[in-house]
Amino acid sequence: FKHYLLIYLYYCLYIHTYIHTYIFTCCLLAGVVGESKWMINMQVTDIGSREDGKIWHRKSVSSKYGVLATVVRNASARQTKTVRFLHVAFDTTGESFLAGDHHGNIYVFDISRNRFKLVQKTGQACTALAFNLRRTTEFLVALADYSIKCFDKGQTLSWMRGHEGAISSLSIHSSGSYAISTSSDTAQLWNLDTFQRKRKLNVRQSVGIQKVFFLPHSNTILSCFSDDSIFAWESDTLFCKYQLPVPQDGPRIHYRTFAVTQDGKTLAAAGRSNLVHLWCLDSRQLLRVIHMPPEVKSVRFVDFLPDSFDGGSNQILGVLSQDGIMRFINIQSCKQIFEIGSHEDAITLAAICPKGHHIVAVMDSGALRIYDVRSLTPEISKPPQPLLKRVTKGKSSEGSGLKMKVHTGAGQRPVKTSGRRIQSKVLPSAVSTLADKENDLPNGLNKKRLQALLRAFGEYPAKYRMFIWRSLLHLPENHAAFSSLTDKGLHSAYMCLQERYPIKSHKLQRGLQRVLSALAHWAAVFGETDYLPLLAFPFVKLFENNPLTCFEVVATIIVNWCQHWFEYFPNPPLNVLSLAENVLAHHDKELLQHFVACGVTSQLYAWPLLETLFSEVLMREEWLKLFDNVFSNHPSFLLMAVVAYVTCCRAPLLLCTERKDFEYFFHHRNSLDISAMLKEAYRLMDSTPADIHPSSALSDFEPLTQGQYPIFNKYPTFIVEYQSQERERIRQQEVEYLRERQEVQELHAEAVRQQAEFEAWYKQQELLLQGEEQRRRILQEEESKLTQQRARLAAMKRELKVKELNLIDSSRRRFLKHQQDQRRIQLKRLDDEIQRKMVLRDQETAAAVQDIEVRQMELDAQRQLFEQQLAKEQERVSQTVRVEVDTRRRRAEIEDSTFQNFIQTNADVSQTNKKVYVHCCFIVSLDRGRGELDSKERELMQEIRELRTKLAARARAADFISPSTSSGHSH
Repeated sequence: FKHYLLIYLYYCLYIHTYIHTYIFTCCLLAGVVGESKWMINMQVTDIGSREDGKIWHRKSVSSKYGVLATVVRNASARQTKTVRFLHVAFDTTGESFLAGDHHGNIYVFDISRNRFKLVQKTGQACTALAFNLRRTTEFLVALADYSIKCFDKGQTLSWMRGHEGAISSLSIHSSGSYAISTSSDTAQLWNLDTFQRKRKLNVRQSVGIQKVFFLPHSNTILSCFSDDSIFAWESDTLFCKYQLPVPQDGPRIHYRTFAVTQDGKTLAAAGRSNLVHLWCLDSRQLLRVIHMPPEVKSVRFVDFLPDSFDGGSNQILGVLSQDGIMRFINIQSCKQIFEIGSHEDAITLAAICPKGHHIVAVMDSGALRIYDVRSLTPEISKPPQPLLKRVTKGKSSEGSGLKMKVHTGAGQRPVKTSGRRIQSKVLPSAVSTLADKENDLPNGLNKKRLQALLRAFGEYPAKYRMFIWRSLLHLPENHAAFSSLTDKGLHSAYMCLQERYPIKSHKLQRGLQRVLSALAHWAAVFGETDYLPLLAFPFVKLFENNPLTCFEVVATIIVNWCQHWFEYFPNPPLNVLSLAENVLAHHDKELLQHFVACGVTSQLYAWPLLETLFSEVLMREEWLKLFDNVFSNHPSFLLMAVVAYVTCCRAPLLLCTERKDFEYFFHHRNSLDISAMLKEAYRLMDSTPADIHPSSALSDFEPLTQGQYPIFNKYPTFIVEYQSQERERIRQQEVEYLRERQEVQELHAEAVRQQAEFEAWYKQQELLLQGEEQRRRILQEEESKLTQQRARLAAMKRELKVKELNLIDSSRRRFLKHQQDQRRIQLKRLDDEIQRKMVLRDQETAAAVQDIEVRQMELDAQRQLFEQQLAKEQERVSQTVRVEVDTRRRRAEIEDSTFQNFIQTNADVSQTNKKVYVHCCFIVSLDRGRGELDSKERELMQEIRELRTKLAARARAADFISPSTSSGHSH
């Protein structure tokens, strides 16, 4: 029974699975499953709790919708609760983007490499994201606690606070040095080099801030307010450059989203209406007003779709409306190119790749959807219907869908001021612009005024030091040239820099390697210079988060303050050291004679200070104060500072006599008044004769060139090439030696492994022999036990056989008794059935007899009725015949009637004959009907006689069966 039950259940399960498979197949064929949502072609990736992995496992873009992949994140494998993504932001390459969810997880998705990685867990939801435009691995995250955090490769670089409301946007300057964070009540300008707040913009409570952002490749800041006013500011001085006029004609837009083309000339603004304004920032006039279709009630987001061939004047504008559909419109041809999203699968936020290749949309379900723009645009096989209506000077042309109004700029109304109160900080008056054009510096500074300020205070304000240094050094900020140097990777000379110069901070170590490698790629001599890390390290530590500025500062120092240093390479610059020694001999002969008496040369007392740029002997504040003066004076000031340091320390130096004491003194910090040293340096600059003054041998300051860095070849090329070749040869020998040593180690390890395997094999063989003997003894014991068990088992089998025979006999008897009981029950059932049939037969016979009697009565009644009707008809016919005979007699008697009466009489006689003929025919038909009724009655009586015969035969048969059945029972 169990076996059959299992088979039945399996069969039911098979039928159930087959039915579901059939239904699913039919749905696929009918287009019910997946066809309406094109889920068959679209790949959905659930990243779950994974920290890295692939975005898609098979790259196949839906040709109909351009979807590259859809990324969702469920809380766990058992739960289907989706963790919503909130914000996305692309990097400058356009191949990677950041995505933050409401659990505080920040992911980096690399589309080109098909990888994603969890880079940070903030613990709270993000409100805005932005990549640093200069350092590709650094990014900013605005958090729900109104703070901003800067991260780089999993490390927190800075935590910036100051907002009292949620931060809605982050904007990065094209140089990567500054960032603007915007909330509803304030906007703040941050210095990304020092992570300090530089400016703060406050407004009245009645006027809120919509967005403040940098224009691309410009120092202009645009601030957009809730009263639709837009101001442009200079980022350095916060001077208001201009204000865009508030449109007076037409309904108010209530701006809340803005976008600028890559060339920074066109601004798109939209908000709580179906209008999109296009402003020309050069002429500060409203170019166009685009009317979106009637189903668009408000605009959530606008952004331009870049193109590699439009020169930055982007022509396609993406408009995301409240219905979740993002429409891309050509602002020149007034046609819709394509759209993404739908009413069922709405888009809440989108980010467009800077190269225009991809679009990442945050869906209403919380998922991320990556679109391939190149798969979307070729779908338009025929020109779409015009979506815009062009209106020029108030005259419109017919169109449908969208509308566009073109403004010519005539009759503009006066600029409407918003009445807001702007708070900003102004630089000290010492850095204001003067009329002396020869000493003018970038950013509105003046060198003479700065030198006067420096003479007065001894140093520059710490808050503005980096700004002043960049102006004094005329840093060109050649981003492209520096990127080309860093793209070459680490230089082979600095691959193992951490072994020679170990640094605790890994970030500083990487920054130093990066700057040194860029210098080595710029000039080959810097790959062979041993003291270059000592020279560059203080600037790497100072500009830790700005490698471009660090590189250009070091390069500027090498070009100007390290003149003639490499002419005796690889030896120290004896010509430069001799200049310092001449100055020392002129101003302090006693100290110089003491150095000569102790065997101390300028390579021991001057060169350690120069090759480290005083970083080993001065504290941080002292070193910064020194270089405030170095950068503000002629390059010869550095040599004067070396002589001033030596002369200010003459007392302890005159007490030293051992060489090692001098070495220790010039490589460690000493008690020194930096102000006195600087004062002495200025005295030396002014009192040194011109014939021995270093300025006669050193050139004036020359900044680095714009666009590309200058060629640096002031060194013996053959020595550097020989050293590089020797280093390469030594490196190859080391590689060969390491390879051979690795092979020897592998052979030795293989020999040791084989020896261990042989010993293990011998031990295993011995153990096997011992085990074999032991198992043989165990086998003999088991065989004897088995024999005894077999004997006991045979006895048990015999007992079981006897019990089995007894059980079989008892079962056979029970089975026979059961068969007899079954036969008895069957006979009883047959008797009951026969009895029931006999009763049913009698009932049917009685019913048949009653039916026959009723039928006979009906026939008798019908016969009587027919006879009565026949008698009545015969009587009526006879009466009619008599009347006709009398009529004929009367007509015959009238012989003298006229001819007309005779004719009429003949006509009446003919009609009477016809009626007589009809009555005769009716009588004949009545006779024929009575004959048919008699024949039917005879047939019915014959059927009754046959039925009685059959019933009598059935009764006799029943009487015959009844005795036999009783005899069977008795048997």
